[in-house]
Amino acid sequence: MTERELLYVKTIAEEQSISKAAKKLFLSQPSLSHCIQKIETNLGTKLFKRTNTGLLLTFAGERYYQIATDIMKIYSDFEIEVSDINNLKKGRITVGITVYLATYILPVILPAFKQQCSNIEIFLVERNSTELDKALSSGEIDFAIMHTLPFSDHSNSQNINIYPLFKDPIILATKKDHPLRQYAVSVKGLEYPKIDLPLFASEPFVMLHKEQKIRQISDLILQKANINPTISLTTKSFETARRLASEGIGVTFVPHQYLKLFPGDYHPDYYYIDESYSPYWTMCVAVQKNAYVSKAAQLFIKMVSEKFGSIIYDFM
Repeated sequence: MTERELLYVKTIAEEQSISKAAKKLFLSQPSLSHCIQKIETNLGTKLFKRTNTGLLLTFAGERYYQIATDIMKIYSDFEIEVSDINNLKKGRITVGITVYLATYILPVILPAFKQQCSNIEIFLVERNSTELDKALSSGEIDFAIMHTLPFSDHSNSQNINIYPLFKDPIILATKKDHPLRQYAVSVKGLEYPKIDLPLFASEPFVMLHKEQKIRQISDLILQKANINPTISLTTKSFETARRLASEGIGVTFVPHQYLKLFPGDYHPDYYYIDESYSPYWTMCVAVQKNAYVSKAAQLFIKMVSEKFGSIIYDFM
């Protein structure tokens, strides 16, 4: 059954005449008759019977007509729905985002997005950046808001496009008034003093798990500083690591961006470390290469880049 065949049978059934149907369809009567004969031959049954009052449907014809009506209604509704989707009146986006970035970004973006697109459904997939890589590659999510390593692990990727937003420094956190604090240097314009990371070579470190990007970056930083750390504890939580550092269990690395999210009960000292160790990660939007990006997703990405990025990504 093609769309054209469905329309032909439906029109003849409603007009009860091939001549009237042909006129309505802007076809010649012989051409329409030939099409109907071909349909009936392919089906192996008659769809119409001739009567004194015109063409009437056989039982098979009634079923064909009902199916044709249903299919054409579904198609018509779909065309309307696509129009609504294209005009941001309806739709759904699946956003992959890390838990901490969700806390940081969504309260800012979602109210503005919902004001423009109140009927767009938003599904969140909250995982760490490494897991979001996999979700993006598998098509589980439309796009991801996450972090990449200083030397982007997507640089040779064949299936992911990365749109950088900004570089976020990785900060060293220690207990208050750590003995090595005396070697810290205040730098004009910097929120925290700088300190030489190799001074902490013999200090215990609180680290995050290996599947987390921050751990991978921490390992790169320590490798560049020629430090083989003693790990006092491994956790999945930035906040746990920060609190333990403030209590002297070890020193740890914390993204500068997340410091605003932590409550004020614990007060470690924070230090910048030298750029030569590449102490940063890049917040980015990641999209699967050659994947369809809906207008709703395009708008969401644009709003994120306007608010949090140094470059505005406008796909619309």
